[in-house]
Amino acid sequence: MSEKLIIFDTTLRDGEQSPGASMTKDEKVRIAKALERMQVDIIEAGFPIASEGDFESVRAVAKAVTQSRICGLARALDKDIDRAGEALKEANASRIHTFIATSPIHMKMKLRMEPDQVVENAVKAVKRALKYTDDVEFSPEDAGRSDPDFLCRILEAVIDAGARTLNIPDTVGYNVPQQFGQLITNLRERIPNSDKAIFSVHCHNDLGMAVANSLSAVLNGARQVECTINGLGERAGNAALEEVVMAVRTRQDLFTCDTNIDATQIVAASRLVSGITGFAVQPNKAIVGVNAFAHESGIHQDGVLKNRETYEIMRAEDVGWHTNRMVLGKHSGRNAFRSRLDELGISFESENELNAIFQRFKELADKKHEVFDEDIQALVNESLLSENEHVKLISLKVTSETGEMPIATMTLSVDGEEKQVEMSGSGPVDAAFRAIEEIVQSHTELQLYSVNNITSGTDSQGEVNVRLERGGRIVSGQGADTDIVIASAKAYVHALNKMILPLERAHPQV
Repeated sequence: MSEKLIIFDTTLRDGEQSPGASMTKDEKVRIAKALERMQVDIIEAGFPIASEGDFESVRAVAKAVTQSRICGLARALDKDIDRAGEALKEANASRIHTFIATSPIHMKMKLRMEPDQVVENAVKAVKRALKYTDDVEFSPEDAGRSDPDFLCRILEAVIDAGARTLNIPDTVGYNVPQQFGQLITNLRERIPNSDKAIFSVHCHNDLGMAVANSLSAVLNGARQVECTINGLGERAGNAALEEVVMAVRTRQDLFTCDTNIDATQIVAASRLVSGITGFAVQPNKAIVGVNAFAHESGIHQDGVLKNRETYEIMRAEDVGWHTNRMVLGKHSGRNAFRSRLDELGISFESENELNAIFQRFKELADKKHEVFDEDIQALVNESLLSENEHVKLISLKVTSETGEMPIATMTLSVDGEEKQVEMSGSGPVDAAFRAIEEIVQSHTELQLYSVNNITSGTDSQGEVNVRLERGGRIVSGQGADTDIVIASAKAYVHALNKMILPLERAHPQV
């Protein structure tokens, strides 16, 4: 029988550190519920000491999730650990994850501590965390560049103090698979009490090897992997949950362990995270990219038609792609729509919310002949994005013709007061954005503008992502519509509404 590989998801904590990927409390709960449906073992919900908003988000996730263990991150400081303990006290099952840097450069330049002080603080932190939970994880930050002898010393000490999970992070993505796997083997062999703890890994993707390093560690005895949906995370991101899970499951000839993950929930979770954060999934992304199971080559197509296994090592259905999905249209009723929502793992707290989504669905079905799963996901995301709007798009008219400057006539509601303006631009989208800025005067800088089709066909909805920056703060916005100019305006307005709201949480490293 295979050993269990524990999946520790940190989308809500490390994933949120991507510039512009900040999530509201309600958005964090939605993602946490999706992770729970996927049967993720541990959900790292945030860094409670970072801000009041982060504290409330961790507490909300702890209340909402009952099947997964909820974890809060804390530096090796009394105030951090106490705050984490308070945020997690209503969790059905909790964990405190405490960390301190152990590499020479971090100890000298960041902590300004001697090695003895670092060990002392680590032990003290673990013992304090045990006052709040019986499940404590310890991480030596930047372990990938730490002295192996010092790692053995500090890890032995925290195990004696009561830590039962030791996370070995490649914090800056510096390691390569053979080296990192050997590090795990060496630590397990050299630390006298290593049998009392589970070894975990948390790999960053700066050199594109986060998943490879994680899998190498698993082959060398690690039994927990810390990862994120879509590989989301600061800089180049983290190890992608979907890739780790499916690599281990597909190659059971090599791995002596497997996860409890319900892989059929992977695609739905990927789309949810992408929609909330505004970080689009690249088409050729493994497992969850729209081209992951597409075959263009005639040779490949012929082989798959004769026997799927000639060119596919996994079934698309096993990770949540639906080959025989129900297509809805304008004649579809509420029951069919509700049934499809249930199959997609989408639920609402009230009939009023369901009715509002159903009305939007009918409006979309009048514009395009067939409504696919991707369209429904976009409708739900847009509905949730429109809550608590200070700025609201009322109407947009754009005229554009060859040889003439496009003109946008924009009407917005700003805190209940309707304002209208007409502006020209180099293109219809530029004119629309200029019109919005003329009304709102946000003084933001557009950092990113991207467009993706949600489904195929000329009647497909377009999904637009924008990223705005002001004073060092970065926010993202999303919008979808069959008219790409309107989708662009929706995305820009959504980002502005985020910028107007008070900053809920600071970057965890600040």
